[in-house]
Amino acid sequence: MIDYSLLKLTHLSCVVLSITGFTLRAGLMLTGSRLLRRRWVRTVPHFIDTLLFFSGLGLAYLRHQYPVTTPWLTAKLAALVLYVLAGAVALRGAKLSHRIPALLLAYASFAYMVGVALTKNPLPW
Repeated sequence: MIDYSLLKLTHLSCVVLSITGFTLRAGLMLTGSRLLRRRWVRTVPHFIDTLLFFSGLGLAYLRHQYPVTTPWLTAKLAALVLYVLAGAVALRGAKLSHRIPALLLAYASFAYMVGVALTKNPLPW
């Protein structure tokens, strides 16, 4: 059985790595850097985000809290989908005029997820 504390540490570490990586890639995108095309720059975030997702599922399982039956977890998963979609548009989307609002939406959905996680309430404000 996986230790809850270790799983939570993994999850929180991936949260920090995910938003840090997203911010770095956003900076590369805004400056038009060719580094954004490197294979590892495109691959590593998928690994981190996959580990983040599955560690979150593991935490939910260990706490017997499941999406749909736990409103705050459902809200967090919906925000995750929005974060991923907005992030994809921001980093790989069309014109810069579409990328900036998508970038802001990705950050807003990430902040919402953190607020929901801290308060265990779908309305964290």
